[in-house]
Amino acid sequence: MSIPSTPSTPSPSPHRRPGWLRSRLALSAVALALVAGACSFGDTDDDAAGNDASGFGDPGDCTPVDVAVSSEKIDLLSSLARTFNGSDDAEFDGGCAFVRPYSKASGGAADLLASGWTDASEGEKPVIWSPAASSWGQILNQRLADKGQPAMVGDAVSLQLTPLVIAMPKPMADALGYPETPIGWADIAALATSPEGWAAYGHPEWGSFKLGKTNPNFSTSGLSALIGQAYAATGKTRDLSTEDLDSPGFAEFASQVEGSVVHYGDITMTFLNNWFRTDREGTSLLYASAAAVEEKSVIDYNMGNPDGVLGPAEVPRAPRTPLVAIYPKEGTIYSDSPMYVLDAEWVTDDARTGAEAFIEFVQRPEAQEQALEYGFRPGNPDVAIGAPIVAENGVDPNQPSTLLQVPEPPVMIRLLDKWKEQRKTARVLLVLDVSGSMKDPAVNGGDDTKLDLAKEAAITALSEFNSADEVGLRIFTTGLGDSGTESYLDLLPIQPMGANREGLANRIRDQIPLYGTPLYQVASASYQDMLVDYDPSKINAIVLLTDGKNEDEDKNDDQAQLQRLLTELQEGTAGESAKPIRIFTIAYGERADQDTLEQIALASNAAAYDASNPENIHKVFTAVISNF
Repeated sequence: MSIPSTPSTPSPSPHRRPGWLRSRLALSAVALALVAGACSFGDTDDDAAGNDASGFGDPGDCTPVDVAVSSEKIDLLSSLARTFNGSDDAEFDGGCAFVRPYSKASGGAADLLASGWTDASEGEKPVIWSPAASSWGQILNQRLADKGQPAMVGDAVSLQLTPLVIAMPKPMADALGYPETPIGWADIAALATSPEGWAAYGHPEWGSFKLGKTNPNFSTSGLSALIGQAYAATGKTRDLSTEDLDSPGFAEFASQVEGSVVHYGDITMTFLNNWFRTDREGTSLLYASAAAVEEKSVIDYNMGNPDGVLGPAEVPRAPRTPLVAIYPKEGTIYSDSPMYVLDAEWVTDDARTGAEAFIEFVQRPEAQEQALEYGFRPGNPDVAIGAPIVAENGVDPNQPSTLLQVPEPPVMIRLLDKWKEQRKTARVLLVLDVSGSMKDPAVNGGDDTKLDLAKEAAITALSEFNSADEVGLRIFTTGLGDSGTESYLDLLPIQPMGANREGLANRIRDQIPLYGTPLYQVASASYQDMLVDYDPSKINAIVLLTDGKNEDEDKNDDQAQLQRLLTELQEGTAGESAKPIRIFTIAYGERADQDTLEQIALASNAAAYDASNPENIHKVFTAVISNF
């Protein structure tokens, strides 16, 4: 069963397999590098997890069939693989197959496959690849073609489907009259530019309209949202052209939508988790008014599981304020979870036979019903949509009514270039720990220190800032300044990157490890300093990297200091006069105080990043910078 080519008109059927996504896009080299750099930090539809298939045990005499999958479906495919392995379905003439799925973010897998998957630490070379959307297959084929190599993926079946929606707290959707009044990206643009904000709808207490939206160079939902915006700006549902993107009206529309963004990011989970946390406090309506996510995420959220993963002892808790899935009136796009059998030199005939048997197995109605249980629409059109895709979970099984044609690769390249020009700019203070522990080896027996790797990662990440973004550099440790009593030093003031990029790189490169870690002092001082020149037209943020825990002089005041800091941050994010300064924290190395750094990030409605393995710091830093 192959996926059909692009239809001549947008399909009105909500259950049609969107195989036309196969011609979805091709990214520029720069965008591909971004995606590769973020390979450990996907979306909720493409979040990274482990890459270990060893949990499936010894395949015995059967042929291993390794399957690299985007993590939103790792639990489903693991369950299906365990049913398949050892069954009659796994047997074929002369042997048997043993399927071993493991989680690998789509962008990272595309990069690895394009380079021949030479890094064994990234997992076994896959026989089957199942990214979040078939667009990634087109990216892979284009990258191979650019090197004069043959395509590695062809037609595929769709394991499951989930459409891009605009998630909105129910009271806000009710205030807009949805679903009786259709809502789309044009309405988002109007809300974003309204000087009255929510007061125009009788709710001045909600403040201005705030949008959560992921970076399209990292996130499948971010890409889908960008495509939806582009069509809304032009009034089209297909055949978007580069001429459309160069029109003044398009630029104005894009700047209206992007101007309401609270921050970008590599994963929609940041927005969903922050919504869920503030829901407990009754302040979720002040955090964000809407976020571009996939339908499955709305289902998970309303069922009390915002990140889509329940731990062994975790009990779902329904939110006080549920979300509503708004299907944009201009049309939307599916993520289609293709199942590719790779045309690669390491795929043997027996492995291909086993892979094809497994793909046939997962298309059966009983397997597709399991996909439905996880909140996805079945890829097999013979399986009816049902619970949990029901109105009680904030979604509409009869939507979307219009599917958009994905632009041709040259248009997508131009669209991403335009987004980089038109996205909301940022005002960021980089705060770098240069305490004595940063001199420790990054890897046992290695020559590079933790500071060496952190500096390299920070310098590399600078290239992702636009020239209009404003960035400054602060270092912190004890014993700084002429008097030896300062806890931090500003090496470069916050200023546009157009005049600051090389200076920043040089000053970062010059740093050496020094003394203690005055974490709370520098976090509080950085927050207060950023407030002085707060710019509501920009994303105001701090990136704080540390490998230790607080070592301020007054150890007895640790908890009081932390509580004051958290209160300070929380008060700055709420109310009509709020000036949100988001602190994105990086816990670097095994001794970093991850719990405290997470508290600091969440108190400012940002995100905490884990670089406990210093070798991952490049990926982590790139993921952090995706927020801007």
